[in-house]
Amino acid sequence: MTLSTLVTSIIHALGEVFELKDLGKLCYFLGLEVHYQPRGMIFINQHKYAKDLIKKASMDTCRPCSTPSKPHHQVLRDEGIPLSDPTHFRSLVGALQYLTFTRPDIAFAVNTVYQYMHSPTNVHFGLVKRILRYLQFGVTFSPRTMVLYGYCDADWAGDPNTCRSTTSYVVFLGSNPISWSSKKQASVSRSSMEVEYRALAHCAAKISWIRQVLCDLHMLIPEAPLLHSDNLSTLALSANPIFHSRIKHLDVDFHFIRERVQNKDLLVQYVPGQRASQPNIH
Repeated sequence: MTLSTLVTSIIHALGEVFELKDLGKLCYFLGLEVHYQPRGMIFINQHKYAKDLIKKASMDTCRPCSTPSKPHHQVLRDEGIPLSDPTHFRSLVGALQYLTFTRPDIAFAVNTVYQYMHSPTNVHFGLVKRILRYLQFGVTFSPRTMVLYGYCDADWAGDPNTCRSTTSYVVFLGSNPISWSSKKQASVSRSSMEVEYRALAHCAAKISWIRQVLCDLHMLIPEAPLLHSDNLSTLALSANPIFHSRIKHLDVDFHFIRERVQNKDLLVQYVPGQRASQPNIH
């Protein structure tokens, strides 16, 4: 049975139970635009959504910039003049959250401005404008080998207001980014190794879940997923058979990672932070 025949039979079976209509190939859905390219490639973007968002912010004629935020630039929670009406700020940030569905490259910047929703200032609004100036296109998905791998990192005590760290990861299937996250950790960590290990655990959990979903869909992953980190202490700990009392507070994360490494369900590898591969963004 060919793929097209299988899809037709499924649609017919669903049509006997539910009232539905086959609209053909997906082109536009909830702000997501899908373009089909040669060699089986699919380009997913939110170009119209982003364009409407820029127009909503009255920044149609703004100059573009090459990054969504300034490097090594930290802003305090009470820095600047409070906005008289924060509704517009909150509306734009909420819309940017939805835009991260196709833009993993703005996830960290959006996560940062989202933390100022309660009492935004003109300085915080400037950070939002910087993200809007950066927006352009989306993510291209292309058929490649079924290789699952990920990159994880953490910004130790990066928040100047609470000294909490931010965990970030991105998971690839072939050359396609399929899952990503940028989230502030729930508690303050006293060492960079601790925050890096938590990032490793979060990414490993996501990879394990994706692998299980692919297995349920009868899509075999021929090789053990590879997880990259730029912290050598974290990688050494993940393969260490001895559990030290110094990291007892990392008990669950420690055993979660070590068990998968020992079972060869996961491989961990060092990657220099300055040379880590970037998602396939156009």
